[in-house]
Amino acid sequence: MKIQDAVVLITGAAMGMGRIYAQLAAREGAGTIVLWDINAGLLEQAATELKAAGARRVIQQVVDVSSMEEIKKAAASVLAEAGPPHLLINNAGIARGKYFWEHAHDLDIELIMRINALAPMHITRAFLPAMLESPDDRRIVNIASAGGLVSNPRMSVYSSSKWAVVGWSDSLRLELEKTGNGRIKTTTVCPNYISTGMFKGVGKILLTRLLTPEEVTNTVWTAMKAGKPYVIMPWTTQLGKALKGVLPVRAWDFLADRVFGIYNTMDSFVGRKEPQMPTAVSGQRTADSAIKRSDKALGRRGEHD
Repeated sequence: MKIQDAVVLITGAAMGMGRIYAQLAAREGAGTIVLWDINAGLLEQAATELKAAGARRVIQQVVDVSSMEEIKKAAASVLAEAGPPHLLINNAGIARGKYFWEHAHDLDIELIMRINALAPMHITRAFLPAMLESPDDRRIVNIASAGGLVSNPRMSVYSSSKWAVVGWSDSLRLELEKTGNGRIKTTTVCPNYISTGMFKGVGKILLTRLLTPEEVTNTVWTAMKAGKPYVIMPWTTQLGKALKGVLPVRAWDFLADRVFGIYNTMDSFVGRKEPQMPTAVSGQRTADSAIKRSDKALGRRGEHD
């Protein structure tokens, strides 16, 4: 898979790893880089930075990916203006660190599932028919998490959203292969904690260091171009996945809790205070506008973990 002249679309592109993916695309000569994010101010900064660095064409769209209607409208615009993406990176995501019963119905459960689990499905569905019509190689990168492989206290809703991404993304891979569309390859990404600030304050896991955004994006980028089905990092995440699969439940619980320290990592979770989001959002709100207005009052960012 070559990025030169390609159409690249990245969600959660205004900051963090989404912004780094955009920089990688520009560096390799992408023909069009499409940036989606809900934060209009940071999106403008990211686009300006890319253009200054020599990006050939940048399309920026303020998109609330928790809204299916906004996704469909923005996707239609991209298809008309640039055509289907050669590379789609479903990067946008949010996290909450609470016990399940502390989660609010709308601002936590509903919103996390919409952004982390449903948005990648709706976005991919909006572009995939046009991608299937093309004979070119295409790539879909779905950012999941180690939390989608191994359960963890105070991450019940977040983990459930990532389990959904893992199951959907890998099933999509199989469907594409089974139907003779293997030129479109999916890469499911399951990293452990990353030092983006989203998981500020998390505790340490035995033998596991905090990953940097640069090493994760570079690893994902290389794997994506090679068409690898999974990126699971670091190696201890693979180990945990394997042990969880073969050990009795209580034996694994003991190791995860008392030895590796996985079950205690969210005890000191702080996260990062999220900035007040701008109100500039295109399109008419749907019936759930009350949820979104409340969410904006709290602030929300587009960067993924």
